[in-house]
Amino acid sequence: MSDKTPCFTLVADEGDLGYQTQDLRAALEKGSDDLKLDTLRRIIVSTLNGQPQPALLMPIIQFVLPSKSKQIKKLLQFYWEICPKHDENGKLKQEMILVCNAIRNDLQHPNEYIRGATLRFLQKIREPELLEPLIPTCRSCLEHRHSYVRKNAVMAIFQIYKNFEFLIPDAPELIQTFMAAESDTTSLRNAFTMLQAVAPSRAVEYFLSVYDQVPQLDEMMQLSVIELIRKESKAGGSGATEGALKARYIKCIFELLNSGSHSVKYEAAATLTTLTQNPAAVKAAAACLISLVVSEPSNNVKMIVLTRVAALHAKHEHVLDELVMDILRVVTSPDMDVRKKALDIAMDMVSGRNVDDVVTFLKKELTRTLDPSFEKAAEYRALLIQTIHTCAIRHSEVASSVVHVLMDFLGDATNTNAVDVIAFVREVVEKFPELRSGIVGKLLDTFPDIKSGKVFRGAMWIIGEYAASADEVHAALRQVRAVVGEVPILASEQRLLDRAEQEAAGAEPDLVNGDSALVHKPVATSSTRVLADGTYATETVFSSSSTTAAASLEAVKAAAKPPLRALILGGDFYTATVLAATLTKLVMRFKELVSHEGGAARSVNELRAECMLIMTSIIRVGQSHFATVPIDEDASERIMACLQSLAELDSATGSSERARAVEAIFLHDTQAAYASMVAHEESKALEKKRRADKASAVQADDLISFRQLAKKPAGADTDEYEVDLVAATGAEAAAKDDFVSKLQRVVQLTGFSDPVYAEAYVHVQGFDILLDVLIVNQTAETLQNLTCEFATLGDLRLLERPVPYTLGPQSFQSVKATIKVSSTETGVIFGNIFYDSERATDSHCVVLNDIHIDILDYITPGHCNEAQFRSMWTEFEWENKVNVNTNIDSLRAYLQHIMSSTNMACLTPDAALEGDCGFLSANLYARSLFGEDALANLSIEKLADGTLQGHVRIRSKTQGIALSLGDRITVSQKQAA
Repeated sequence: MSDKTPCFTLVADEGDLGYQTQDLRAALEKGSDDLKLDTLRRIIVSTLNGQPQPALLMPIIQFVLPSKSKQIKKLLQFYWEICPKHDENGKLKQEMILVCNAIRNDLQHPNEYIRGATLRFLQKIREPELLEPLIPTCRSCLEHRHSYVRKNAVMAIFQIYKNFEFLIPDAPELIQTFMAAESDTTSLRNAFTMLQAVAPSRAVEYFLSVYDQVPQLDEMMQLSVIELIRKESKAGGSGATEGALKARYIKCIFELLNSGSHSVKYEAAATLTTLTQNPAAVKAAAACLISLVVSEPSNNVKMIVLTRVAALHAKHEHVLDELVMDILRVVTSPDMDVRKKALDIAMDMVSGRNVDDVVTFLKKELTRTLDPSFEKAAEYRALLIQTIHTCAIRHSEVASSVVHVLMDFLGDATNTNAVDVIAFVREVVEKFPELRSGIVGKLLDTFPDIKSGKVFRGAMWIIGEYAASADEVHAALRQVRAVVGEVPILASEQRLLDRAEQEAAGAEPDLVNGDSALVHKPVATSSTRVLADGTYATETVFSSSSTTAAASLEAVKAAAKPPLRALILGGDFYTATVLAATLTKLVMRFKELVSHEGGAARSVNELRAECMLIMTSIIRVGQSHFATVPIDEDASERIMACLQSLAELDSATGSSERARAVEAIFLHDTQAAYASMVAHEESKALEKKRRADKASAVQADDLISFRQLAKKPAGADTDEYEVDLVAATGAEAAAKDDFVSKLQRVVQLTGFSDPVYAEAYVHVQGFDILLDVLIVNQTAETLQNLTCEFATLGDLRLLERPVPYTLGPQSFQSVKATIKVSSTETGVIFGNIFYDSERATDSHCVVLNDIHIDILDYITPGHCNEAQFRSMWTEFEWENKVNVNTNIDSLRAYLQHIMSSTNMACLTPDAALEGDCGFLSANLYARSLFGEDALANLSIEKLADGTLQGHVRIRSKTQGIALSLGDRITVSQKQAA
């Protein structure tokens, strides 16, 4: 027997297994074909579950084997595969001679389906004594008239030769002769695959014989040829023979790049890059992959091939730059993930030689998104804007050509797109001083089209910082007047209200102290009442029309207004504070610009008075009933500070040093702060690139790998196909899971003094949890019907039903259970072990300890930008607030402890966390395997006694992840303390 237990075909268990042997024997002996089929299925399931029926082997041979039913023959093959074929001494049972004779008859059956199915069954047999008499029949099947029999005969001979070479030692020669006369493509492919595995030299010999016909071969055969070339190129040869063969291999792969099969083209391109690093070959392989992405309809395939192109470009950076326009053809795909992947790759290929063509293409695509019928226009437009932003920052020569195009989208209805554009404009206007004048002029022209408060804030900040001439200052003020509307705002709004009420109720306004104040005309209402003495009297009541006034006020609020005025009346006083700061900067800069001219004081005072009127008007309207919400204290204080700064400008009573300091703050410090922020971001990007380059650089003392001397290829010669296979099967992760790490995941389920001891190894793999439970019988009795039953709490689902076992004294049994996980939530697995003993009639029960599933197995650190974080923070409805309670005395140490305890990444940049301060606030982000987002905000301070105080706020879309992360933080704090 083989020292390894074979893997059997599994049949589902659909019912109870408690059948008596006598009943099964009677059903086999006297039942119909349908009953025999059902009985045989029950026997197979029972055998698979550890309860073989050796007494039924002869009845099956007597009563079931002669049946001519194809279903029974197929089920019999399952049974011969799993039934015990050896006796106690390890020798083949005598009954198997009859089985061998029946298999031989099936191999000679006139029905080609039965022959082929039997040949497929022989591939699973691991008993040479059973296979040896069948070898001549298998060889004869190679000459059968039907291709189905021939292709299965080849695979049967392949498996027999691979496992027991002595049974058929001439198999390679036999298969090579078979291929010379074979015409069926599947049979040829099977034979060629066998020669690759057992006789590579013969496979190469056959490949050379059909070298000219390879482009015309079947798809499966072409894939087999590529596989042969991949393996042989790694194996290597010697001298001129290897060079000649490699040249033919490369030529053959080049021809297969033009195959009509997508699979062949992909494999050929992947293989070509392993054969040679020639730039022409690399470029041809990349062009083939790109054409495959364009023509392939499946989005999953597109993503896989694009990943391959990205890896190829990372390995050969500038070789593929000429293909950037080809990769941009992929953005015609409707899937946004594919578009984003293609644009990311294209941005890495952009250079000074092709940047103009790329930007021209992107601008055309941006224009296409304006079409109302364009699918996912807003999302695609945002992606294009971000890409153009990146491209313009990297290549300054195209910044001037794209900035004006993007500024047309400042009035985009999608707030995100407009915000991205204004961020891009702000960065360009800082980095490229020569473009400032044109950008400021274009920005002022777009002011009336802006709808978003955030965009207004960015635009006004740019105007306040970079309006460098008196004409630009005057133009800026004209645009501000246009978007604010008539001032004073309160007086103009009150006038509109008076007019509306006058039209509705006939009231006339009175002017009190220069302001419009409404005097409502009283309305007389008469009614008849019955007095106490029974007489009638007429009662007249005078009342004002309050309902009419409220309706008029709502109508005035709903009337069309200039954009910035509408934002201020809507309660966006943060934008109003930015407007006040911008007006202050414009006045101060105008004073600097015209200080040497005659009549400067008068023009400065006129400008200052107008700006102060706008600011006071904002404060007054914010305190009136025309604003949706009253102005907040912070905004009011900020605007008053700007008013004071303008009031003290050139004031004789004010301190000249203070005035100069205020001017320096408004005119220089804010721009310097932004310039330092941009410089910091650039240095971070350069540092990241430098680390990446350093990691991939070859050091002088690195180990040199000689492919000819190495047992396994290493370094640049690694078989990419094998690497992909290892990554897909998870073998790499399994190799890292060593014995020590497994011991850390062992959970004790029962006590050492319990009659039954149990412990479980918990293995988390993707969306499944595998429990490998070891059960030990610590008694001197045989335990019957021992069943390990599990139950779950949370979003966990048990997949297997418990199976009863029989455990002898001091023996053990391994039980496996698979649990499906459907969400990121702390789950609990609990259960019991039931068994029957020989002495007692009642069933015994051992309660198992609970197994808690750690949420960190499904949480990975994630990254998102500030806008995405704020958007999700506002959107998510579940929040869990955890108070800080720890003995850690360092703010940064506590932050690192929370990050390591929760597997969350810190989004707050290191520059914002530097320095010695008694406060720390940081944003954390993580993402689960199920696509769930987890946000956290850490706000802590260090008290005078050295302790930390504060809280961690966790937000998520689902309740489970918020609660589980909160519990995790609470537990980790206690452990730290």
